[in-house]
Amino acid sequence: MTDLPSYDLELKAANERRRLHEAVEELRSQIREELDVKNQARQHLGLACSVGMFLGLAAGYTLTGFFVRR
Repeated sequence: MTDLPSYDLELKAANERRRLHEAVEELRSQIREELDVKNQARQHLGLACSVGMFLGLAAGYTLTGFFVRR
């Protein structure tokens, strides 16, 4: 196996656990930022407005079609 004392192995294991926990926490914060709807809407305001306008027009034409017969 190795010639390292158990104390050194424990220190290495503790450092690896700490590094792994930090990586997981960083990943969680990145995912939280990416899934934040308000932040995404601010960054992509033009696209959000365009989609909202299109959905509004589509809903208007659909509802008008129910009430108007030709």
